[in-house]
Amino acid sequence: QVQLVESGGGLVQSGDSLRLSCAASGRSFSGYRMGWFRQAPGKEREFVSAISVRGTSTYYADSVRGRFTISRDNAKNTVYLQMNSLQPEDTAVYYCAADMPSHPYYSDYRRYDYWGQGTQVTVSS
Repeated sequence: QVQLVESGGGLVQSGDSLRLSCAASGRSFSGYRMGWFRQAPGKEREFVSAISVRGTSTYYADSVRGRFTISRDNAKNTVYLQMNSLQPEDTAVYYCAADMPSHPYYSDYRRYDYWGQGTQVTVSS
């Protein structure tokens, strides 16, 4: 079991930045690929970013590439999502998730085993 707790969400204006954190506890954090997903009201949960177990590989949705940066600190059992140049369309509940990297489908939320409770990000125009 892995428990995940997100933090760092909030209400910001267009163009602002936020840094989300996801703290993990339980089984070995460093053995999991970590992902960030988001879900806006009435929409399906969508992939935002993922990072490999050692942090050497990162992946981004086209909509956030160049604006968001994912990172992890395995010593602190934490994964981060730095979000810059936020836009109203980034408004959503953001979730972190953990997945054993036994397959290449890092962007498929159905593949992830553990989820946090989510943190709300609201971007006003």
